[in-house]
Amino acid sequence: MDSTTIRTATGAAGLIATALTLVELPLYFVYAGPPPDWNVFTRSLFGLTGLTLFVVFMSGLRYLVKAHAPQYEWAGGLVTAAGLMWITIAFVAMGLEVGAVIEAPEPIDPTITVTGTYILYGSISKLLMALFLGAFGFVMSKTRLLPAWTARSAYLLAVIQLLFVPSLFFGNNPANFYAANGWGTTATMGGLIMLWLLAISVTLLRTRRAAI
Repeated sequence: MDSTTIRTATGAAGLIATALTLVELPLYFVYAGPPPDWNVFTRSLFGLTGLTLFVVFMSGLRYLVKAHAPQYEWAGGLVTAAGLMWITIAFVAMGLEVGAVIEAPEPIDPTITVTGTYILYGSISKLLMALFLGAFGFVMSKTRLLPAWTARSAYLLAVIQLLFVPSLFFGNNPANFYAANGWGTTATMGGLIMLWLLAISVTLLRTRRAAI
């Protein structure tokens, strides 16, 4: 495959993955109380499919960096490694949610009862995403693979992610903005990252003709 094909595949995978994830997010807010099983299963199906496509997206980034600026391949590898670790944590957290619903005798709110998910969705994900964003910003600022705004926005989002790392000290009540699994820490920050990834994916597709 040439770089143009890889860029197209990477951008398309990211575009579809972010679209699926953005469809998933509103399903968390449909019910004020414990959601029915179909809601949890449906949003998880969207999420798991999106995460699978993100594997393609993350893998493509390293190839594009290596093809465009081989001297920064190590940094491209860091981008991919951090991104794949973030995806793995998201897979585990989502699996715990679905597993809680399958095992429970009656409808529950898996984000509350599965206490392990709050640290996965919270501080752990924020640290890994900050590493991914910081490495991404560095790579884009050095290689000019994408427009300059992609590097600046990545640095800004990395700082914001780090600001939410201490959220593990503020409990695990989803109704609290800054709780470990609060609506600010998880849904708001998650939605912001998805919109950014959507913009990056669209930019990859729009600039694919410039690929080497």
